[in-house]
Amino acid sequence: MKIIRDIESTPEDLTGAVITIGNFDGVHLGHREIFRKIVKEAGERNTKSVVITFDPHPQKIMHPEKRPFFLLTPLNQKLDLIRSCGVDAVILIKFSTEFAEITAGEFVENILWGKLRLSKLFVGYDYVFGKDKGGNAEFLKAYGKKLGFQVEEISAVKTDGMISSSTNIRLSILEGNVKLASEMLGRPYGVSGTVVKGYRRGTDIGYPTANIKSEKVIPATGVYVIIAELEGIRHRGVINIGCNPTFGNEEISAEVHLLDFEGDIYGEAITILFIDRLRDEIKFKGPEELARQIKKDIERAREILSSRAANMLHTSP
Repeated sequence: MKIIRDIESTPEDLTGAVITIGNFDGVHLGHREIFRKIVKEAGERNTKSVVITFDPHPQKIMHPEKRPFFLLTPLNQKLDLIRSCGVDAVILIKFSTEFAEITAGEFVENILWGKLRLSKLFVGYDYVFGKDKGGNAEFLKAYGKKLGFQVEEISAVKTDGMISSSTNIRLSILEGNVKLASEMLGRPYGVSGTVVKGYRRGTDIGYPTANIKSEKVIPATGVYVIIAELEGIRHRGVINIGCNPTFGNEEISAEVHLLDFEGDIYGEAITILFIDRLRDEIKFKGPEELARQIKKDIERAREILSSRAANMLHTSP
């Protein structure tokens, strides 16, 4: 897959391509349906499939007051996921306040048509673009008739009655509903970070834990079933996100316990794949009661992983 970071240097073989445009954060089921369609259409037309996307995410430029705003997929991961869909090329447009001043008409005439001479454009059901969000699917269809390209609007993909969208996935993660978020993504939500030393209280009660430090937003407090990847090897586990109220801690931490694992992993890079949420964080009367609950959590985690995620222990994310 070609990655073009300067639209002025777009190669000639992308002229007449079948194109889609959007932020595509998460590369979720809805996005992948669009990519499937542009790849299929491009093959039928004997041309190239092209994704136009932006970096940084426009929200970070246009609404800096809205914090926290987190990406479901950092740029490199987003590009890898798009590549896996069989797309021929990605045109990466640098988003800035200056770029945001381009009107919808200017974008179509100067970029989509002027630079690319596209043959067909696929857009999502809710796509808007240009200064003051002046462009949408109907706007594009009118321009397509005038200039000579086709436009197809793709319907929403739904999961359990909810539209698979980046916004809904973010909300589900922040609410702790990692199972629904994973279903909308089409894969488990993952967080990568580094193993750091914590309070080590898990070791004292027979369940050693590793404290995870990550720049990515983690789900709501609670206990989750996870798969952890260390040095390319996947392990079953559970993770507690919270302040561990049994011991009176105040700082939020993410402590993972790997099942059937022994070894020193401090300082190692780790990726946590969230499978399901087990329960809320609870304040116990003491370490003994906490240890009994952890045992129950581990038993339940084994059941969930054996029934729903056994194949993931042998599959790359």
